[in-house]
Amino acid sequence: MYLKRHAEKTIKKLSKMFGAVMVTGPRQVGKTTLLQNYSHKLPYLTMDDSFLCDSAQNLGNTFFKDNPPPVFIDEIQKAPQLFSQIKIHIDKTHQKGLFFLSGSQQFQMMKNVSETLSGRIGLVNLLGLSLRELQKIRFDEPFVPSDEYIFKRNKNHKELKYDNFWELLHRGLLPELALNKNFDWQLYYAAYIRTYIERDVRQLINIGDEIKFSRFMRATAALNGQLLNLGGIAREVGISQPTAERWLSVLVASNIVYLLKPFYNNVFKRSVKTPKLYFMDSGLAAYLTEWNNPLALRSGAMAGHFFESFVISEIIKSYYNQGILEPPLYFYRDKDMKEIDLLIEKDGMLHPIEIKKHSDPSIKDIKSFNILDKIPNIIRGNGAVICMFDRLASISEKDKIIPVSYL
Repeated sequence: MYLKRHAEKTIKKLSKMFGAVMVTGPRQVGKTTLLQNYSHKLPYLTMDDSFLCDSAQNLGNTFFKDNPPPVFIDEIQKAPQLFSQIKIHIDKTHQKGLFFLSGSQQFQMMKNVSETLSGRIGLVNLLGLSLRELQKIRFDEPFVPSDEYIFKRNKNHKELKYDNFWELLHRGLLPELALNKNFDWQLYYAAYIRTYIERDVRQLINIGDEIKFSRFMRATAALNGQLLNLGGIAREVGISQPTAERWLSVLVASNIVYLLKPFYNNVFKRSVKTPKLYFMDSGLAAYLTEWNNPLALRSGAMAGHFFESFVISEIIKSYYNQGILEPPLYFYRDKDMKEIDLLIEKDGMLHPIEIKKHSDPSIKDIKSFNILDKIPNIIRGNGAVICMFDRLASISEKDKIIPVSYL
Protein backbone atom coordinates (compact mmCIF):
# COMPACT_ATOMS: atom_id res chain seq x y z
CA MET A 1 0.00 0.00 0.00
CA TYR A 2 1.40 3.39 -0.98
CA LEU A 3 0.77 6.25 1.43
CA LYS A 4 0.97 9.67 -0.19
CA ARG A 5 4.06 11.58 0.91
CA HIS A 6 4.11 15.34 1.40
CA ALA A 7 7.49 15.56 -0.33
CA GLU A 8 5.78 14.77 -3.66
CA LYS A 9 4.73 18.39 -4.01
CA THR A 10 8.30 19.56 -3.37
CA ILE A 11 9.69 17.11 -5.95
CA LYS A 12 7.25 18.46 -8.52
CA LYS A 13 8.30 22.03 -7.76
CA LEU A 14 12.02 21.21 -7.93
CA SER A 15 11.65 19.29 -11.19
CA LYS A 16 10.47 22.51 -12.84
CA MET A 17 13.47 24.41 -11.49
CA PHE A 18 16.39 21.99 -11.95
CA GLY A 19 17.66 19.44 -14.44
CA ALA A 20 17.91 16.82 -11.68
CA VAL A 21 16.15 16.07 -8.41
CA MET A 22 17.68 13.89 -5.73
CA VAL A 23 15.91 12.27 -2.77
CA THR A 24 18.21 11.23 0.06
CA GLY A 25 17.57 9.79 3.49
CA PRO A 26 18.10 6.74 5.68
CA ARG A 27 17.35 3.22 4.58
CA GLN A 28 13.73 2.06 4.47
CA VAL A 29 12.10 5.51 4.65
CA GLY A 30 10.44 5.09 1.24
CA LYS A 31 12.73 7.00 -1.15
CA THR A 32 12.43 4.50 -3.99
CA THR A 33 8.69 4.01 -3.48
CA LEU A 34 8.13 7.76 -3.44
CA LEU A 35 10.02 8.38 -6.69
CA GLN A 36 8.57 5.31 -8.41
CA ASN A 37 5.09 6.56 -7.59
CA TYR A 38 5.92 10.11 -8.71
CA SER A 39 7.73 9.11 -11.93
CA HIS A 40 5.86 5.89 -12.69
CA LYS A 41 5.84 6.58 -16.45
CA LEU A 42 9.63 7.00 -16.60
CA PRO A 43 12.22 4.22 -17.07
CA TYR A 44 13.44 2.86 -13.73
CA LEU A 45 17.17 2.13 -13.55
CA THR A 46 18.61 0.70 -10.36
CA MET A 47 22.33 0.46 -9.78
CA ASP A 48 21.61 -2.62 -7.67
CA ASP A 49 21.42 -4.31 -11.08
CA SER A 50 25.04 -5.39 -11.60
CA PHE A 51 24.77 -5.27 -15.42
CA LEU A 52 23.35 -1.73 -15.40
CA CYS A 53 25.86 -0.59 -12.81
CA ASP A 54 28.75 -2.01 -14.82
CA SER A 55 27.47 -0.24 -17.95
CA ALA A 56 27.14 3.02 -16.07
CA GLN A 57 30.67 2.70 -14.68
CA ASN A 58 32.44 1.60 -17.85
CA LEU A 59 30.29 2.94 -20.69
CA GLY A 60 29.41 6.33 -19.26
CA ASN A 61 29.58 8.13 -22.59
CA THR A 62 26.93 5.90 -24.15
CA PHE A 63 24.85 5.03 -21.07
CA PHE A 64 22.33 7.82 -21.60
CA LYS A 65 22.14 7.07 -25.33
CA ASP A 66 20.92 3.61 -24.40
CA ASN A 67 18.80 5.00 -21.55
CA PRO A 68 17.68 8.46 -22.70
CA PRO A 69 16.31 10.81 -20.02
CA PRO A 70 14.01 11.57 -18.38
CA VAL A 71 14.83 8.60 -16.14
CA PHE A 72 14.75 7.56 -12.50
CA ILE A 73 18.10 6.21 -11.25
CA ASP A 74 18.05 4.42 -7.91
CA GLU A 75 21.09 3.83 -5.64
CA ILE A 76 23.13 6.18 -7.80
CA GLN A 77 25.99 6.32 -5.30
CA LYS A 78 27.07 2.91 -6.67
CA ALA A 79 27.83 4.49 -10.07
CA PRO A 80 29.53 7.83 -9.25
CA GLN A 81 30.78 8.22 -12.84
CA LEU A 82 27.20 9.01 -13.85
CA PHE A 83 27.26 12.36 -12.06
CA SER A 84 29.60 13.92 -14.62
CA GLN A 85 27.51 12.52 -17.51
CA ILE A 86 24.36 13.97 -15.93
CA LYS A 87 26.09 17.35 -15.70
CA ILE A 88 27.07 17.20 -19.38
CA HIS A 89 23.54 16.27 -20.43
CA ILE A 90 21.90 19.03 -18.35
CA ASP A 91 24.37 21.67 -19.60
CA LYS A 92 23.83 20.59 -23.19
CA THR A 93 20.03 20.51 -23.22
CA HIS A 94 19.15 23.08 -20.50
CA GLN A 95 16.02 21.05 -19.84
CA LYS A 96 14.35 20.60 -16.45
CA GLY A 97 13.23 17.41 -14.75
CA LEU A 98 15.50 15.06 -16.72
CA PHE A 99 16.92 13.01 -13.86
CA PHE A 100 15.34 11.71 -10.67
CA LEU A 101 17.94 10.24 -8.33
CA SER A 102 17.90 8.45 -5.00
CA GLY A 103 20.24 6.65 -2.65
CA SER A 104 20.96 5.91 1.00
CA GLN A 105 24.59 6.94 1.37
CA GLN A 106 24.04 10.65 1.63
CA PHE A 107 27.62 11.55 2.57
CA GLN A 108 29.07 9.91 -0.53
CA MET A 109 26.35 11.23 -2.83
CA MET A 110 26.53 14.80 -1.58
CA LYS A 111 30.28 14.82 -2.20
CA ASN A 112 29.61 13.99 -5.86
CA VAL A 113 26.75 16.46 -6.04
CA SER A 114 28.81 19.34 -4.68
CA GLU A 115 31.66 18.56 -7.07
CA THR A 116 29.63 18.11 -10.28
CA LEU A 117 25.97 19.14 -10.00
CA SER A 118 26.01 22.28 -7.90
CA GLY A 119 23.29 24.64 -9.15
CA ARG A 120 21.80 21.92 -11.35
CA ILE A 121 20.05 19.74 -8.79
CA GLY A 122 17.23 20.12 -6.28
CA LEU A 123 17.46 18.15 -3.04
CA VAL A 124 14.87 16.52 -0.80
CA ASN A 125 15.81 14.91 2.50
CA LEU A 126 13.24 12.22 3.32
CA LEU A 127 12.67 10.73 6.76
CA GLY A 128 10.11 8.18 7.91
CA LEU A 129 6.39 8.81 7.77
CA SER A 130 5.11 11.86 9.58
CA LEU A 131 2.04 11.80 11.83
CA ARG A 132 0.26 13.86 9.19
CA GLU A 133 1.09 11.36 6.44
CA LEU A 134 0.11 8.39 8.58
CA GLN A 135 -3.25 10.04 9.32
CA LYS A 136 -3.65 10.97 5.61
CA ILE A 137 -3.77 14.69 6.38
CA ARG A 138 -3.01 16.91 3.39
CA PHE A 139 -1.85 19.92 5.39
CA ASP A 140 1.92 20.14 4.83
CA GLU A 141 3.21 23.50 6.08
CA PRO A 142 6.28 23.63 8.34
CA PHE A 143 5.40 23.78 12.01
CA VAL A 144 5.53 27.13 13.79
CA PRO A 145 3.33 28.03 16.79
CA SER A 146 1.76 31.05 15.10
CA ASP A 147 -1.93 31.92 15.05
CA GLU A 148 -1.97 31.47 11.28
CA TYR A 149 -0.49 27.98 11.48
CA ILE A 150 -2.85 26.88 14.25
CA PHE A 151 -5.88 28.23 12.35
CA LYS A 152 -4.95 26.23 9.23
CA ARG A 153 -3.92 23.13 11.16
CA ASN A 154 -7.15 23.13 13.16
CA LYS A 155 -9.06 22.61 9.90
CA ASN A 156 -7.02 19.48 9.19
CA HIS A 157 -6.75 17.88 12.61
CA LYS A 158 -7.36 14.32 13.76
CA GLU A 159 -7.33 13.12 17.34
CA LEU A 160 -4.59 10.85 18.63
CA LYS A 161 -5.37 8.71 21.68
CA TYR A 162 -2.83 8.52 24.48
CA ASP A 163 -2.27 4.75 24.30
CA ASN A 164 -2.12 4.81 20.50
CA PHE A 165 0.51 7.53 20.62
CA TRP A 166 2.92 5.50 22.77
CA GLU A 167 2.36 2.41 20.63
CA LEU A 168 3.18 4.48 17.55
CA LEU A 169 6.22 6.11 19.18
CA HIS A 170 7.57 2.74 20.29
CA ARG A 171 7.03 1.03 16.93
CA GLY A 172 8.53 3.91 14.96
CA LEU A 173 7.50 5.42 11.65
CA LEU A 174 9.55 3.59 9.06
CA PRO A 175 6.83 2.96 6.44
CA GLU A 176 7.10 -0.81 6.13
CA LEU A 177 6.94 -1.33 9.88
CA ALA A 178 4.30 1.33 10.53
CA LEU A 179 1.95 0.01 7.85
CA ASN A 180 2.39 -3.72 8.48
CA LYS A 181 1.29 -4.50 12.01
CA ASN A 182 2.19 -8.18 11.61
CA PHE A 183 5.89 -7.37 11.15
CA ASP A 184 7.95 -8.39 14.17
CA TRP A 185 9.42 -5.21 15.72
CA GLN A 186 12.58 -6.78 17.12
CA LEU A 187 13.42 -8.84 14.03
CA TYR A 188 12.86 -5.82 11.80
CA TYR A 189 15.23 -3.50 13.67
CA ALA A 190 17.84 -6.22 14.18
CA ALA A 191 17.96 -6.70 10.41
CA TYR A 192 17.86 -2.94 9.84
CA ILE A 193 20.96 -2.32 11.97
CA ARG A 194 22.84 -5.23 10.44
CA THR A 195 22.08 -3.99 6.90
CA TYR A 196 22.95 -0.40 7.82
CA ILE A 197 26.36 -1.37 9.20
CA GLU A 198 27.21 -3.81 6.40
CA ARG A 199 26.07 -1.69 3.45
CA ASP A 200 26.38 1.93 4.52
CA VAL A 201 28.82 2.26 7.38
CA ARG A 202 31.44 -0.09 5.90
CA GLN A 203 31.59 1.94 2.69
CA LEU A 204 32.03 5.22 4.54
CA ILE A 205 34.61 4.27 7.14
CA ASN A 206 36.76 1.34 8.12
CA ILE A 207 35.03 0.59 11.40
CA GLY A 208 37.20 -2.45 12.08
CA ASP A 209 34.99 -3.78 14.86
CA GLU A 210 31.29 -4.13 14.02
CA ILE A 211 30.44 -5.14 17.58
CA LYS A 212 31.94 -1.91 18.91
CA PHE A 213 30.04 0.14 16.34
CA SER A 214 26.80 -1.53 17.48
CA ARG A 215 27.72 -0.66 21.08
CA PHE A 216 28.43 2.88 19.91
CA MET A 217 24.93 3.13 18.42
CA ARG A 218 23.43 1.86 21.68
CA ALA A 219 25.45 4.28 23.78
CA THR A 220 24.39 7.12 21.49
CA ALA A 221 20.72 6.09 21.72
CA ALA A 222 21.00 6.25 25.51
CA LEU A 223 21.53 10.02 25.08
CA ASN A 224 18.45 10.45 22.89
CA GLY A 225 16.95 13.87 23.64
CA GLN A 226 19.91 14.99 25.75
CA LEU A 227 23.09 17.04 25.47
CA LEU A 228 25.77 15.26 23.48
CA ASN A 229 28.52 13.80 25.67
CA LEU A 230 30.95 12.36 23.16
CA GLY A 231 33.69 11.78 25.71
CA GLY A 232 31.34 9.70 27.85
CA ILE A 233 30.25 7.64 24.84
CA ALA A 234 33.87 7.04 23.82
CA ARG A 235 34.79 5.82 27.32
CA GLU A 236 31.76 3.55 27.53
CA VAL A 237 32.45 1.90 24.17
CA GLY A 238 36.23 1.78 24.62
CA ILE A 239 37.25 3.92 21.63
CA SER A 240 39.16 7.17 21.25
CA GLN A 241 37.29 10.46 21.10
CA PRO A 242 38.43 11.12 17.49
CA THR A 243 36.98 7.72 16.55
CA ALA A 244 33.74 8.58 18.34
CA GLU A 245 33.60 11.89 16.45
CA ARG A 246 34.11 10.09 13.14
CA TRP A 247 31.46 7.49 13.92
CA LEU A 248 28.99 10.13 15.05
CA SER A 249 29.52 12.01 11.77
CA VAL A 250 28.40 8.84 9.97
CA LEU A 251 25.19 8.63 12.02
CA VAL A 252 24.49 12.30 11.25
CA ALA A 253 25.35 12.00 7.54
CA SER A 254 23.03 9.04 7.15
CA ASN A 255 20.17 10.80 8.98
CA ILE A 256 20.05 8.33 11.84
CA VAL A 257 20.59 11.15 14.34
CA TYR A 258 20.15 14.91 14.26
CA LEU A 259 22.23 17.38 16.23
CA LEU A 260 20.16 20.37 17.33
CA LYS A 261 22.39 23.43 17.55
CA PRO A 262 22.28 25.71 20.58
CA PHE A 263 21.16 29.28 20.02
CA TYR A 264 24.15 31.49 20.67
CA ASN A 265 24.26 35.24 20.89
CA ASN A 266 27.06 37.50 22.12
CA VAL A 267 24.68 38.77 24.77
CA PHE A 268 24.53 35.27 26.25
CA LYS A 269 28.12 34.43 27.03
CA ARG A 270 26.97 31.84 29.56
CA SER A 271 24.94 29.78 27.07
CA VAL A 272 26.15 26.26 26.38
CA LYS A 273 27.63 25.44 22.98
CA THR A 274 27.08 21.67 23.06
CA PRO A 275 24.36 20.34 20.69
CA LYS A 276 21.50 18.09 21.71
CA LEU A 277 21.20 14.68 20.10
CA TYR A 278 17.97 13.24 18.69
CA PHE A 279 17.25 9.96 16.92
CA MET A 280 15.08 10.53 13.87
CA ASP A 281 13.20 7.24 14.29
CA SER A 282 11.83 6.60 17.76
CA GLY A 283 11.41 2.88 17.13
CA LEU A 284 15.08 2.44 16.31
CA ALA A 285 16.08 4.35 19.46
CA ALA A 286 13.71 2.21 21.56
CA TYR A 287 15.18 -0.97 20.10
CA LEU A 288 18.75 0.16 20.74
CA THR A 289 17.97 1.09 24.36
CA GLU A 290 15.98 -2.12 24.91
CA TRP A 291 12.61 -0.64 25.75
CA ASN A 292 10.80 -3.67 24.40
CA ASN A 293 7.17 -2.58 24.76
CA PRO A 294 5.21 0.70 24.75
CA LEU A 295 4.08 0.44 28.38
CA ALA A 296 7.62 0.07 29.70
CA LEU A 297 8.78 2.99 27.57
CA ARG A 298 6.04 5.45 28.56
CA SER A 299 6.54 4.76 32.28
CA GLY A 300 10.32 4.46 32.13
CA ALA A 301 13.12 6.86 33.00
CA MET A 302 13.63 7.92 29.37
CA ALA A 303 9.97 8.62 28.54
CA GLY A 304 10.37 12.41 28.61
CA HIS A 305 13.47 12.29 26.41
CA PHE A 306 11.74 9.99 23.90
CA PHE A 307 8.69 12.24 23.79
CA GLU A 308 10.90 15.28 23.16
CA SER A 309 12.86 13.45 20.47
CA PHE A 310 9.65 12.39 18.73
CA VAL A 311 8.34 15.97 18.70
CA ILE A 312 11.63 17.33 17.33
CA SER A 313 11.67 14.67 14.62
CA GLU A 314 8.09 15.48 13.55
CA ILE A 315 8.92 19.19 13.34
CA ILE A 316 12.06 18.47 11.29
CA LYS A 317 10.01 16.32 8.89
CA SER A 318 7.62 19.22 8.32
CA TYR A 319 10.58 21.31 7.10
CA TYR A 320 12.38 18.58 5.15
CA ASN A 321 9.19 17.69 3.27
CA GLN A 322 9.07 21.29 2.05
CA GLY A 323 12.63 21.04 0.74
CA ILE A 324 14.09 23.08 3.63
CA LEU A 325 17.40 21.28 4.21
CA GLU A 326 18.54 23.48 7.12
CA PRO A 327 15.50 24.03 9.37
CA PRO A 328 15.81 27.20 11.50
CA LEU A 329 15.69 25.22 14.74
CA TYR A 330 17.73 25.74 17.91
CA PHE A 331 17.57 25.25 21.66
CA TYR A 332 18.71 27.39 24.56
CA ARG A 333 20.44 26.38 27.77
CA ASP A 334 22.81 28.36 29.96
CA LYS A 335 25.15 27.50 32.79
CA ASP A 336 22.45 28.46 35.30
CA MET A 337 20.34 25.59 33.84
CA LYS A 338 17.77 27.91 32.33
CA GLU A 339 16.49 26.16 29.24
CA ILE A 340 14.11 26.44 26.30
CA ASP A 341 13.66 23.10 24.55
CA LEU A 342 13.22 24.51 21.05
CA LEU A 343 13.48 27.86 19.31
CA ILE A 344 12.05 28.31 15.81
CA GLU A 345 13.32 31.34 13.94
CA LYS A 346 11.01 32.93 11.40
CA ASP A 347 10.79 36.43 9.95
CA GLY A 348 13.09 37.91 12.58
CA MET A 349 11.15 36.34 15.44
CA LEU A 350 12.09 33.56 17.81
CA HIS A 351 9.25 31.23 18.79
CA PRO A 352 9.97 29.44 22.11
CA ILE A 353 8.67 25.92 22.67
CA GLU A 354 8.64 23.67 25.71
CA ILE A 355 8.11 19.94 25.15
CA LYS A 356 6.51 18.03 28.02
CA LYS A 357 5.13 14.50 28.03
CA HIS A 358 2.61 15.30 30.75
CA SER A 359 -1.02 16.20 30.11
CA ASP A 360 -1.38 18.92 32.77
CA PRO A 361 0.67 21.91 31.54
CA SER A 362 0.91 25.03 33.68
CA ILE A 363 2.30 28.55 33.54
CA LYS A 364 5.57 27.34 35.11
CA ASP A 365 6.33 25.45 31.89
CA ILE A 366 6.90 28.74 30.06
CA LYS A 367 8.82 30.62 32.76
CA SER A 368 12.05 30.52 30.71
CA PHE A 369 10.47 32.24 27.71
CA ASN A 370 11.25 35.67 29.16
CA ILE A 371 14.94 35.02 28.44
CA LEU A 372 14.21 36.05 24.85
CA ASP A 373 13.19 39.53 25.96
CA LYS A 374 16.84 40.22 26.78
CA ILE A 375 18.12 39.57 23.23
CA PRO A 376 18.68 42.83 21.31
CA ASN A 377 17.10 43.02 17.85
CA ILE A 378 15.07 39.85 18.42
CA ILE A 379 11.30 39.84 18.64
CA ARG A 380 9.78 37.13 20.77
CA GLY A 381 7.08 35.41 18.75
CA ASN A 382 4.22 33.20 19.89
CA GLY A 383 5.31 30.29 22.03
CA ALA A 384 3.89 26.92 22.94
CA VAL A 385 3.94 23.99 25.28
CA ILE A 386 3.70 20.83 23.17
CA CYS A 387 2.34 18.04 25.31
CA MET A 388 -0.30 15.32 25.72
CA PHE A 389 -3.09 17.75 26.66
CA ASP A 390 -6.30 16.85 24.83
CA ARG A 391 -7.08 20.22 23.20
CA LEU A 392 -5.72 23.57 22.09
CA ALA A 393 -5.74 26.19 24.83
CA SER A 394 -4.13 29.50 25.70
CA ILE A 395 -1.69 29.51 28.59
CA SER A 396 -0.79 33.20 28.33
CA GLU A 397 -1.49 36.09 26.02
CA LYS A 398 1.18 34.96 23.51
CA ASP A 399 1.51 31.26 24.29
CA LYS A 400 -0.61 28.19 23.70
CA ILE A 401 -0.88 24.61 24.81
CA ILE A 402 -0.57 22.55 21.62
CA PRO A 403 -1.36 18.82 21.65
CA VAL A 404 1.25 16.64 19.92
CA SER A 405 -1.40 15.71 17.36
CA TYR A 406 -1.19 19.28 15.96
CA LEU A 407 2.38 18.87 14.70
